[in-house]
Amino acid sequence: MNSYPHLHKNCIEKLEWDVEARVKDIKQPRWIGYPRAHEVLHRFDDILVHPRVSRMPNLMLIGRTNNGKTELLRKFCQQHLPDPNSSGDSFIVPVMYMQAPPSPNESDLYVQILNNLYERVPASSISAKRSRVIDVLRKIELKVLCIDELHNSLAGSSVKQQNFLNTLKYLGNELKISFIASGTEDLLRATSIDNQIQNRFEPILLKKWTLTKEFRQLLRTFESILPLKRPSKLHSGLLSKKILALSEGTIGELSTLLNKATVCAIRSGSECIDTEVLANCGYIPPSERIRDSALGI
Repeated sequence: MNSYPHLHKNCIEKLEWDVEARVKDIKQPRWIGYPRAHEVLHRFDDILVHPRVSRMPNLMLIGRTNNGKTELLRKFCQQHLPDPNSSGDSFIVPVMYMQAPPSPNESDLYVQILNNLYERVPASSISAKRSRVIDVLRKIELKVLCIDELHNSLAGSSVKQQNFLNTLKYLGNELKISFIASGTEDLLRATSIDNQIQNRFEPILLKKWTLTKEFRQLLRTFESILPLKRPSKLHSGLLSKKILALSEGTIGELSTLLNKATVCAIRSGSECIDTEVLANCGYIPPSERIRDSALGI
């Protein structure tokens, strides 16, 4: 008989570990699947298998900070790892992940791409860097380039934004590759300056979590992998409302809150998460962090 029905079977053995081993395990990164995440990954897969045509489809993953955009991009890349291609001259890399450069600079984009692939960066002109990038990406048979936090690259003047977007359009046309970009709502506004770019990038929205059946199911999933000996019933009415209010509707904040609460519950010996643990675990909601920063606290 299972003495811990609130836990996934793979989590039960962790209850035998000492306190610090359990705490260390909680802090390890983990993937939490949920219906919307699976929907988004299916959309990504559709882009990957699309035949190479003159006008390739592209996606924009839009959401608030810390609402799972990076995790989805990385998960997609992990599902489509490079092929060593032992019979060929180079690896086959169908999907590549990169951080957007900090400014809308064509040269910086090329340098970032080449550095991610551990390729030599020409020290000469932008034209040389462009040619090198095209040669390398064609050689590795890239299909999808994932650019995380693209809104950071589009924070300059409208002229610089337009030039940067034109660079992406050029690479897409020349190589017949797709882009999956992530960003905040600022990315939607930035791409609206060019109708061609706007029409080429289909937005996928990651909305804030609300008190729905899906959110309560997400809490059940979290509880099943948090190594606590007593059930917390995170999905219950009052507790789920409190957790949603503190995390302010983003999955990243939810994970941080529950990790801190789990560590507190283990070290205090309570072995479950309740309102007292939530109040004493040291978690500060994002809006309070912003307010304290503005006040210089």
